[in-house]
Amino acid sequence: MNADTPSQLKKRIDSIDMMRGIVMLIMLLDHVRERFFFHEQVTDPMTLDSTSTGLFLSRFAAHFCAPTFVFLTGISAWLYSHPKVGPQRSAREFLIKRGLFLIALECTVITFQWMGNYEMIWLQVIWAIGISMLALALLIGLPKLWLAVIGLVIVFGHNLLTPISFSPGDWGYTLWAILHDRGNILANDFIGIRASYPVLPWIGVILLGYVLGPIYSASFAEPKRQQVLIGLGVGCLVLFGLLRGFNLYGETLDWQQADSLVMSLKSIFNLTKYPPSLAFLLVTIGGTLLCLSGLEKVNASYGKALVTIGSAPMFFYIVHLYLLLVLYQLAMTFIGPNYGDVFGFTHIAYVWLVTVVLAVLLYFPTKWFSQYKHQSSQAWIKYF
Repeated sequence: MNADTPSQLKKRIDSIDMMRGIVMLIMLLDHVRERFFFHEQVTDPMTLDSTSTGLFLSRFAAHFCAPTFVFLTGISAWLYSHPKVGPQRSAREFLIKRGLFLIALECTVITFQWMGNYEMIWLQVIWAIGISMLALALLIGLPKLWLAVIGLVIVFGHNLLTPISFSPGDWGYTLWAILHDRGNILANDFIGIRASYPVLPWIGVILLGYVLGPIYSASFAEPKRQQVLIGLGVGCLVLFGLLRGFNLYGETLDWQQADSLVMSLKSIFNLTKYPPSLAFLLVTIGGTLLCLSGLEKVNASYGKALVTIGSAPMFFYIVHLYLLLVLYQLAMTFIGPNYGDVFGFTHIAYVWLVTVVLAVLLYFPTKWFSQYKHQSSQAWIKYF
């Protein structure tokens, strides 16, 4: 097996950053939607009769964000413990510190960004990534085969747990709300805590990402890596087609043939995110693997903006949420509510337009921070 040349290796790392950059922009679109199109909030899965095609596509695109980030976090953990130069290092300490940092960030800075107060702490995607990193740190010493088996059992088997449920006050309710079902895990007169991202499936995803990490080693030839990425990506989509097409397994809501092709396709791709069903993960991870393969062939100079955003994702995440909070407060102050007690755009097209404008504006501070982060010797800066 031939090793990658330095240019191939750099190109490969850029492909991962470009993938992160893409999902960050999709995430921006979804958060603009949540902030300025809240009057047409979507359910999980979506209610097709009341969800326009534009809104459906916007939300479906956002489905790729969390799986991609968690999966790439697993790959990045392997890359951290197997640097391009120097001896191998343990990723356990890094995963524990980073995981705890993300959980603390979710409960403080990010919670305030969403609501502008601390009346409710929302445990969302950053929390799920943090918990997944802690789980990977706990299991990282196991043989790769064991990690693969555990990851596959979780991803393919957690749908079997759907019939299990607990009511508030039941023994096990809090743990189950954290692992598999969304729910309020604390409610009193001072503060509430809600687990919005059940973490069990995401633990499976990060394990599988870590197991796949070796294909990004310097000794793994690019043609072979392409074969693995394409093979796994196509395999995921074919399996999705079989399981979903025949309503066999992996999704709580069966799809139904409709009067039009568009509505039938929307029914097929109307997938459950909380917790992410097997069908949800197959189509999103499959798409991510194929995209990673394609991005390796993209010249870094053409994807420079995506590389920049993808190299400082946490900075982009925090800044964009605060910016959206400020913009919404300004809209409420100077325009006022136009849908009940909220302000919202009159058409989904405005969500896309504002997303493009904000992406351009956010690029410049993200570029500055990315350069600063890579030049800084302060360890905590690397967490962003």
